[in-house]
Amino acid sequence: MSAPQDPKNIRSVAFSDALGERYLAYALSTITSRSLPDVRDGLKPVQRRLLFAMRELKLDPDSGYKKCARVVGDVIGKYHPHGDVAVYDAMVRLAQSFAVRWPLVEGHGNFGNIDGDNAAAMRYTEARLTDVAMALLEGIAEDAVEFRETYDGEEQEPVVLPAAFPNLLANGANGIAVGLATSIPPHNVGELCTALQLLLKNSRCSVADLTACVPGPDFPTGGVLVEDPEAIAEAYETGRGGFRMRARWEVEKTGRGQYQIVITEIPYQVQKSRLIERIAELLQARKLALLNDVRDESADDVRLILEPKNRSVDPDILMETMFRQTELETRISLNMNMLDANGVPGVMNLKQVLRAYLDHRFEVLLGRTAHRLEKIAHRLEVLGGYLVAYLNLDEVILIIREEEEPKVKLIKRFKIKDVQAEAILNMRLRSLRKLEEAEIRSEFDALIKEQADLKKLERSKARQKTALSKQIAEMKTRFGSETRLGKRRTEISAPPEPLEMPTDALIEREPVTVLCSAKGWIRAAKGQLDSGVAVKYKEGDRERFRFHAETTDKLVLFATNGRFYTLSCGKLPSGRGLGEPVRLMIDLPNDQDVVALFVHKPKQRLLVASSDGRGFVVEEDGVLAEKRTGKQVLNLGKEAEACVCVPALGDSIAVVGDNRRLLLFPASQVPVLARGRGVILQRYREGGLGDAKMFYRSDGFSWRTGAGVRNQGAAAEWYGKRGQAGRVVPKGFPKGLKFG
Repeated sequence: MSAPQDPKNIRSVAFSDALGERYLAYALSTITSRSLPDVRDGLKPVQRRLLFAMRELKLDPDSGYKKCARVVGDVIGKYHPHGDVAVYDAMVRLAQSFAVRWPLVEGHGNFGNIDGDNAAAMRYTEARLTDVAMALLEGIAEDAVEFRETYDGEEQEPVVLPAAFPNLLANGANGIAVGLATSIPPHNVGELCTALQLLLKNSRCSVADLTACVPGPDFPTGGVLVEDPEAIAEAYETGRGGFRMRARWEVEKTGRGQYQIVITEIPYQVQKSRLIERIAELLQARKLALLNDVRDESADDVRLILEPKNRSVDPDILMETMFRQTELETRISLNMNMLDANGVPGVMNLKQVLRAYLDHRFEVLLGRTAHRLEKIAHRLEVLGGYLVAYLNLDEVILIIREEEEPKVKLIKRFKIKDVQAEAILNMRLRSLRKLEEAEIRSEFDALIKEQADLKKLERSKARQKTALSKQIAEMKTRFGSETRLGKRRTEISAPPEPLEMPTDALIEREPVTVLCSAKGWIRAAKGQLDSGVAVKYKEGDRERFRFHAETTDKLVLFATNGRFYTLSCGKLPSGRGLGEPVRLMIDLPNDQDVVALFVHKPKQRLLVASSDGRGFVVEEDGVLAEKRTGKQVLNLGKEAEACVCVPALGDSIAVVGDNRRLLLFPASQVPVLARGRGVILQRYREGGLGDAKMFYRSDGFSWRTGAGVRNQGAAAEWYGKRGQAGRVVPKGFPKGLKFG
């Protein structure tokens, strides 16, 4: 039983302060010890510990494999006090050639695939390090980097790896911390080496100069980069941006004029099986009107087959529809947020990342140089002792044979150090050959020369740059574009020219009946329903609009605020239910209502008017809106609202006011405008405009009643000029003051 708490050690703290302090500690731990990579070696702590543990197990590329369970056990037992699942998942990803551009682990067994299937359990799989991983670890035993105690204080682990390989940009990184995230795509090592050599030669070079060496990412799954070069340059300049990626495809002829599209590479981090499922779902929903079928013929490579609807389908148009609606086109983000050499997170641009890597390599070079000088100094002492022994061989042998403490005697007699005396006593008899003496003198002279060169290297920045440049050149030869692994996989292409997509390319053409209620609930029923077919509406609601259309049509909606909105008929909710409020599809304010809803007809004109009697004619092609917010066409006066939108078909206009006065006048008196308040159609002492229409004078003026259409004939007495008050409506005119 524990001892009772001393009341003097208990202090009151506000809950918010205690919570904030603990959450801050958690956030800091997540940022620095879990999610963000180090700019120097590009690794997160779990990855670094994993590679170091595998090195300690001697799992180099020339050795045999070991069970992954053994490796994971060592990692969580000695270095990483977390669950085995997290460690094994990190190990699996480092071994997947489709996930990392330069695998750090060579797996043996099932390590998952591009379809998204999981790897086998760790007890079934085996692994060892790759050449790239060995390059990251190169020099770790030569005091190249700092070590620290592990979590239990029983072992030592590296703070960072020596990294004779630019792993951060070469393999990229992804991570989400508390309030911070990183997303760095992989790059080509040969191009990175060229940029590093340029920066080493000219430290004042610009990011644009480096971007010329590194034109863009290089993904393990290939694909085509179709981002604008200016956007790429800006992303590398700021450390934030994105890259537009597309699948690689080609047309394969199948005979008799038929063809099929073969996709050989898909964008990075896209699961092939999920991609096929998505395409199949769109096919079933009839949203890919130009595609007939999709099938997977992949083996070790990627081979997806897209069959067009017929041979007349343009392959470019078909692929454009696929790029717009599926993950055959994706956007890869760039957010170069990482930990610097002091463990401080921040966003860096391309030059800062490369500069930080070079600074680290300089420190590693100096650390390995100091370590080598220390080893040389020790070896020279030992060799000096050997040479003393050869010069005084008989006396040394006599001292060893006769003295009880020969070590002390040797130190005193020949004035040598303890290390030298110990080395002499440990010499083997067969080392006393004359030939051995010559070899020792040769080694001694070589070490003296090497020591002098290394001391010059320590003192000269120019020599350090030369040495580092040679290392980068060796790295380029080892992993550059001339090697099988280093050859660029992602093609960099110009942004595609915008294609004018026919509407029926995105939506399958089908007849529908558009239904919209008085409260604005809209839907599209399959087929063309006659006006006599009963349709169910919500309680308290009724039908307002019903007309025939096709799924490829565009709908035009005119509202009381004078704005036109555009809806896609193919995106309307199904007619099986009660539909959805049209306000969810467009930004129509709650205090505004729908005036007109109809199918868009190109090259047609519309007559629009407001309640204060002003209006004009507008081209229907000019009212189509691309955004949810619509397009303002009819400007409204104070306390006025839009109330009329009818086809501008005819040579005469009829207007009727709330005061039951009718006016007919030539349509030529009303201008055609793109936007405005319009001209006065009819004047009122009180009230406003009730309705308006256009008609051909030769057909006579008419209106619709419940009994049918009533023709008034020439109606000459109601003709006048635009802007007049008009005369009282003829006998039998509807009380609702609507022409119908």
